Amino acid sequence: MSGATLAETAYARLRGDIVSGRIPAETVLSERALTETLGLSRTPLRAAISRLESEGMVDRLSNGVVLVRSVTVEQLLQIVQLRQKLEAAAAGRAAGFGATRELLEIRAQMQAIVDGAPVSFDDFWEADGAFHRAIARAARLELLPAILDEQRGIARRCSLTRTYDTFVDQAREHVDIIDAVAAHDAERAAARMAGHFDHVRARFLGTFNTS
Repeated sequence: MSGATLAETAYARLRGDIVSGRIPAETVLSERALTETLGLSRTPLRAAISRLESEGMVDRLSNGVVLVRSVTVEQLLQIVQLRQKLEAAAAGRAAGFGATRELLEIRAQMQAIVDGAPVSFDDFWEADGAFHRAIARAARLELLPAILDEQRGIARRCSLTRTYDTFVDQAREHVDIIDAVAAHDAERAAARMAGHFDHVRARFLGTFNTS
């Protein structure tokens, strides 16, 4: 395996562990420990860390220590605000085309959660991402899914995103949005998506205020 391939493998592994929370914010990344864990030499590992540093996922301190960067509540709320504007417009546009098979399948999954089907944080996180990407695809906005994935990856690094153990309200909101898209009601679809992000913001702030 070439050095470039090894560096890419190390980058993908480290980025995945940081985004998922397996490597928490403020963790010191030890080159020695990582070379043993990943089974790599320091050269591809350093290339991977440099790439993560350029993406703002880690910081290199003045003493050379590499630290996983935390995502603040303020940054999280900025992401919510940005996504609200983008995705409300996308939902309204999607309604012009109608619900796709993908969206209707996701609706059934969300309705099951509303009806009491158990779901873990990680499983709902994946289902939530699928819903938002499906809305973007239904709107025929080819670039939006990748933008959403990037923003969601940043948001997941904030500890507030992992404070929930029930997802019924969010699932119900997803069902309402899909129904508006299926009904070709652009105004309602956009309004319901905007309201969805208002509720997301309120949930985050409520958790922060009571923590």
